[in-house]
Amino acid sequence: MLSVTGLLVCIFSASVVPPILISWFYQDGETHNLLAAFFIILGTGQLLWLTNRRRPPRIRRQEGFLVVALFWILLGSLGALPFMLSLRLGFVDALFESVSGLTTTGATVLEGLDRMHPSILFYRQEIQWFGGMGLVVLAVAILPVLGIGGMSLYRAEIPGPMKEERIVPRLSSSSRNLWLLYLFITAACAFCYWLAGMSPFDAVAHSLTTVSTGGFSTHDASLGYFHSATIEMIAVVFMIVGAINFGVHFTALQRRSLRPYWHDVEVRGFLGFVALATGLITLGLWLTHYYGGVLADLRNAIFEVVSIITSTGYGTVDFTAWPPVFPTLLIAISFIGGCGGSTAGGMKVLRVLILFRLGLREIVRLTHPRGVFLVKLNGRPIPAATLQSILGFFSVYVASFATLMLAMMAVGLDQVSAYSAIATCLNNLGPGLGEVATSFAGVSDAGKVIGVVAMLLGRLEVFSVLVLLHPDFWR
Repeated sequence: MLSVTGLLVCIFSASVVPPILISWFYQDGETHNLLAAFFIILGTGQLLWLTNRRRPPRIRRQEGFLVVALFWILLGSLGALPFMLSLRLGFVDALFESVSGLTTTGATVLEGLDRMHPSILFYRQEIQWFGGMGLVVLAVAILPVLGIGGMSLYRAEIPGPMKEERIVPRLSSSSRNLWLLYLFITAACAFCYWLAGMSPFDAVAHSLTTVSTGGFSTHDASLGYFHSATIEMIAVVFMIVGAINFGVHFTALQRRSLRPYWHDVEVRGFLGFVALATGLITLGLWLTHYYGGVLADLRNAIFEVVSIITSTGYGTVDFTAWPPVFPTLLIAISFIGGCGGSTAGGMKVLRVLILFRLGLREIVRLTHPRGVFLVKLNGRPIPAATLQSILGFFSVYVASFATLMLAMMAVGLDQVSAYSAIATCLNNLGPGLGEVATSFAGVSDAGKVIGVVAMLLGRLEVFSVLVLLHPDFWR
């Protein structure tokens, strides 16, 4: 098990190579710090791998959950090294920044991004891109070649309730196809940003965090730095693409048709949530004469809605200054999130739709108590085990949120700040309200650690972590 974790850490060490090359190209003085971080990460991975290198391990379901949890904890700690060495951050701050990047949360403790060296800025962007699809999903395309089965890793890592479905029969082929598709979409996004006026560096850097729905930027003002409606609309399109199930993308590409998007109930539900929230906020901004024109209201509303519901967290305006009902609504829709099998956070649209249908079924049962009513998805009945799993997930998600929010209040945050801090971390969102509206720099170290726990719970969808706390897991 340690050898598998070590192999995954060795794979992650490769993520430090591009920033090293960028540092050398720009001569920004960070090359030696990044090289030190690279060798420490690689050395740690090799040390863990050597502990069991002679016998390829057979990963069972329980061990898969443990490997994923250990990997993400270790990855967050090792990923903090470049921030500690280059920015002289303390361990807690560096850990928070690292985990926020890898979980594609986008919350930050850093300020003065416009003055930072290009290599460190790119490293922040890059770890969100790797975290978006999941380094474990990349690894299962490689592990079978080494004689190490990866299905249990894939089941623990891939987001969404339908974890048994694959886009192609062989798991390694499925993972490779996901990553190739991910790379192609990212390249298309970078090209569009460049055509819209971004520099090549900014175009590539922002494409990494747009498709991954991460939200880190190379500028303090985020995408608002560019003052470009074209760039904002490009971001909207690719944030939506990143928040849609990549299996649907793959099917649409195979069939060379857009019909799979329309036929998928989750995609329709996701776009419906986006349209409804955009319409409500646009109407509200127009009625309050906030921007003085319906087009400006629509532009800002659609960008912020898409940015929040996809858990990206980019900003072009300060939505916390809007009438209070709108920031509260935006934080609320972050709990919905994107589609299962996407890079977005939140509970996932599929679960929300099924919970809604379960609620409707119980209402109908009140008038027809002896009736048998099936909950269907895309015309197929949903198994009872899946329904129970979704109900269990919802209850544990809400309980985790309430517990972490109380813990955040216990370390000094007010109610609004604590609510939004946990919402933004658990939903892998980024921006919040109150004291965490722009950054977590003013939060205590204890609060940041609580935020790290919330981010990991959200990224691994709660159960993959909490299962480790159950006594039966260790028997």
